[in-house]
Amino acid sequence: MQTRFILINTSHAGNVGAAARAMKTMGFDDLVLVAPRWPNVLRREETIQRASGALDILKNARIVETLDDALEGMTHLCATAMTPRDFGPPTRTPREHFKMLLKEELTAQSEQGLEAEKPLNSGVAFLFGSERFGMSNDDVYRCHVCLSIPSNPQFGSLNLGAALQVIAYDWREALAAYPVAPATAEPVLADATQVAGMLAHLEQSLVAIGFLDPQAPKKLMPRLNQLFNRAAVTQEEIHILRGMAKMMLKNAAAEPSPLSTSTSLPGG
Repeated sequence: MQTRFILINTSHAGNVGAAARAMKTMGFDDLVLVAPRWPNVLRREETIQRASGALDILKNARIVETLDDALEGMTHLCATAMTPRDFGPPTRTPREHFKMLLKEELTAQSEQGLEAEKPLNSGVAFLFGSERFGMSNDDVYRCHVCLSIPSNPQFGSLNLGAALQVIAYDWREALAAYPVAPATAEPVLADATQVAGMLAHLEQSLVAIGFLDPQAPKKLMPRLNQLFNRAAVTQEEIHILRGMAKMMLKNAAAEPSPLSTSTSLPGG
């Protein structure tokens, strides 16, 4: 579905730049401004600075005189507001509404048959009002839903760029989130044989340092076995543990025997 973000009567140039940046991070690029305070807002220094790399969004953005001009091609309109109106479209959280919207879309496509060339809602528009007054009632009334971001009831007013970022994120998640690239390679878990070998090595070292009495081992090693099973140790961690066991054995062997350190009494 085509997605469009519409800013109505925006008064702060920086918010336009922040909106462009928020859109780009979520992979959206259709931005329309309705009668902004500054006719040259897309070229103002503050706008460019706040866009921070999203200059292509600003370059392709359009400025129009009326909301009607901005809504061309859009079939599903989402207003944004901090508090619900007494009259007008239903108020829902973004995630709640997006789930319902996409479910309806799938149902409609199923009813139309698999060969439907385009979705029922070919264009979804998100409308944001001015920083001081929000959206007018008349603009809200023409929308299908009023989206309200769950926030602190005593301090729920978000900055325009922040509000757009939240809704863009939730919409991207609903459509299909971008995969998160792992920072590191996935660890390789140790298999049962490797864990058993490490436990045998560790048992030797615990006996050598006097921590484990082989004549009365009780349940120490089975308990350690259960501990390492819960920890889901990796092959790299097995190497570390065996290295520790090796050093314990080495140090235990290097310590002089108590008998060798005994000395004869004077005159003995």
